[in-house]
Amino acid sequence: MLMPTRIEFAPVEGAAALFTPAFCEYLTRLHDRLDGAARDLRKRRLAMLERALKQHTPPAPPPVSEANSGTWRVPPVPDDLKKPGIEISGPCSITSMFINALNPGPEGERAAGDLDDDEDSGGHRLIDTVRSAHNRLAAVNRELTFVDSQRNRTYAIADGELPFFMHRERGLHLDEPDVTVDGTPVNAALLGTALTLFYAGRAQTGRGQGIYFYLPKLEAAAEARWYRDLFDLSRQHLPFLDSATIRAIVLVESLPCVYEMEEMLYELGPYAAGLNAARWDLKASIFEFVMADPAQVWPDRFGVDIKTTPFLANIFRRLVAISLKRGAVPIGGMATALPNPDPEVNRAAAEAIRADKQWEAEQGFIRGWVAHIFHMKTAGDPFKALIGSGWKPTAQMANPDNYPVVIKVPEGPITVDGTRRNARMLIEYVEGWLAGRGAKGIDSLEGKPGIHPALMEDLATGRMSVAQIAQRILHHARDTKSGVVHDFAVVKTLLRDELADILARRQGAETHERYRQATRIAMRWIKNYTELSFRSLGAYTRAELERIAAEPDAF
Repeated sequence: MLMPTRIEFAPVEGAAALFTPAFCEYLTRLHDRLDGAARDLRKRRLAMLERALKQHTPPAPPPVSEANSGTWRVPPVPDDLKKPGIEISGPCSITSMFINALNPGPEGERAAGDLDDDEDSGGHRLIDTVRSAHNRLAAVNRELTFVDSQRNRTYAIADGELPFFMHRERGLHLDEPDVTVDGTPVNAALLGTALTLFYAGRAQTGRGQGIYFYLPKLEAAAEARWYRDLFDLSRQHLPFLDSATIRAIVLVESLPCVYEMEEMLYELGPYAAGLNAARWDLKASIFEFVMADPAQVWPDRFGVDIKTTPFLANIFRRLVAISLKRGAVPIGGMATALPNPDPEVNRAAAEAIRADKQWEAEQGFIRGWVAHIFHMKTAGDPFKALIGSGWKPTAQMANPDNYPVVIKVPEGPITVDGTRRNARMLIEYVEGWLAGRGAKGIDSLEGKPGIHPALMEDLATGRMSVAQIAQRILHHARDTKSGVVHDFAVVKTLLRDELADILARRQGAETHERYRQATRIAMRWIKNYTELSFRSLGAYTRAELERIAAEPDAF
């Protein structure tokens, strides 16, 4: 018998079809059991961050336990998740991009998997989450289509076997203010996961497919246990999940998570499948945890490569070692270059992607990510070739003790030009955010000489750019060559100069105003970071951002 609904939701397009009495009953039960725990976990996160910033006590390895010393292994991983190659990533709320990701690339090959994202590349509005739920269900049923009337183009899923789906919802640190239970905003991770299990998950189970999730922004093993409880409760409430295969891969994208990778797999229990090397967010998280330490100022982030920065490379070698030790799958990072009309730019991008994925394959990763189908085969071939050759990781590669976690300052110069690139990226990214996009192709060297393809940037690189600018202001970092000292005045000049250059290259009064608003929001975001307030851009409503954009400059 259905209980009277306690849920209210904003009347965005498509929401009423999802928030049925049956779904509302399911979501309410999850909320009653898990919302309080999620709020407690957030408090624990904040306490850990404050210890790092105020007491200079950084995250550290947990004590010896069954989780890190026992002989357990994750349950056998489904064959889907053991495929070598590449996963295509993009916002599943943007229907045309989602369809393109599911279809073959220029060489006629599909990706092994599709990361249908409502997190870092999503718009973080209820309408995005609703569209994602509808699009996932339609994609599983092969019914997803889209008509772009402006371009006179129709999008449809091509014949043939689809990539397996990897669902990524928003993190448990966020609420959805437009959906409430008894007047309290529902947890965004709870909402997204519930929608996917209730709708696309039902369809996937009916087709004999596994239901796979990426779990973003985890910081503690107890948070992985929260997801285990969510999946367990969902099985209890939704009978069709009794026979379903539900598995999850942890995104290693926070500094605390680095120390608890084994513990997270252990706490996920029957749902554990693997670990992912989420490079961008990890760097952003490190910035935040060391923000108050003047000895930890990083060089230009564009030169900090995982492959050539030993302590970062070892973090990901440790990820692979833990995966091998526990029978899990290790998934590599993102190739973000976008296609360009200039063949020389595409050639240079392809060479960089091929070298990056060859390195990941040689470390023991079985797949990586790519942001566009244009470079999909280039990115996937190194994994397929190495694994197909019969190559196996060595015993040393499977021993996590060989790769201790030691956080250091990368080598490289600090330059005002590097800060300028961060500033331009921020203006461009926030402009896209205001237009409803969580991912945007950005060339932070636009108009400059040389070969530099646009990159698909998302919230992670936004965090990195803000954090690096704020860190340099906070500690009065000097340009390695010129000696120019970073302060608010220098950064404001950079933002104004980049805004002026962007406006000179773009058309339309509405577009120009959105860029001006984006610059004011970027200033506030930077100012918050200098005050050690690291609130996610995804935690702001559009009304709050409009208010910030109408206020005087933050500095």
